Amino acid sequence: MIINKFLSLLYGHKTHLPTLTIVGVGPGDPSLLTIAAVDAIKKAKVIVFPISDDNKKSFAAEIVKKHIKFKKNIPIIFPMAKKDFDPDEIWSNAVEKIVKFIENGESVVLLCLGDTSLFASSSNILRIIKNNYPEIITKTIPGISSISAAAALNDFDLVKKGETLIIKECPSSKVELTSIIRESRGNKTVLAIMKVGKRWKSVRETLKTEGITNKSLIALRIGMPDQIIQYASKYEKDVMPYFSLILIRFD
Repeated sequence: MIINKFLSLLYGHKTHLPTLTIVGVGPGDPSLLTIAAVDAIKKAKVIVFPISDDNKKSFAAEIVKKHIKFKKNIPIIFPMAKKDFDPDEIWSNAVEKIVKFIENGESVVLLCLGDTSLFASSSNILRIIKNNYPEIITKTIPGISSISAAAALNDFDLVKKGETLIIKECPSSKVELTSIIRESRGNKTVLAIMKVGKRWKSVRETLKTEGITNKSLIALRIGMPDQIIQYASKYEKDVMPYFSLILIRFD
């Protein structure tokens, strides 16, 4: 508990000790930020955010850019789906940076695109900190998910009484996707298929084969200026961006 002793000496009887707060910033639209998210960002001295490459901007940081102008902004390359990265090394390096700031008495906010509980890379960092630095105070602030935002934009009921909602990363196999669709059909199940992206061509063929293109709602780059939300039957392009999902309701 070295950090606790250090903080006690440094802060005396102060109750506001430096913390790590994981903040969900929503899918892209700054107006969808929660009050809790903005408050946490304003109070933090250090803002850590993910980037996929040294030369690329952070989508999460762009959402809150007006709130972090005068903060210490620390970009960290997250492995995402890149095979040339060692995820464990990335997470460990990120944790080391965060811990150093906290040991120096500076509260840290780690930005998370969308919601903190849905396919959030930040969970890996939180896991390591809880295991290796249990004395560090951590908080989590949820954000509006792309699924919720997409459903709201199209008056789409994600789940009604007696129904089941399945949220799943898009399968790379046609056979697996077909199986999920057929098991869900007739069972009062709604599907939310995330991270479609490069798999779209194969997914479209499956949707056509199953005759549900007019029941499959496509949501691309939700909350961003160029967002697209329409049914698969009307989407004619052969490609999809990374930020993409499909909502399927069979009734």
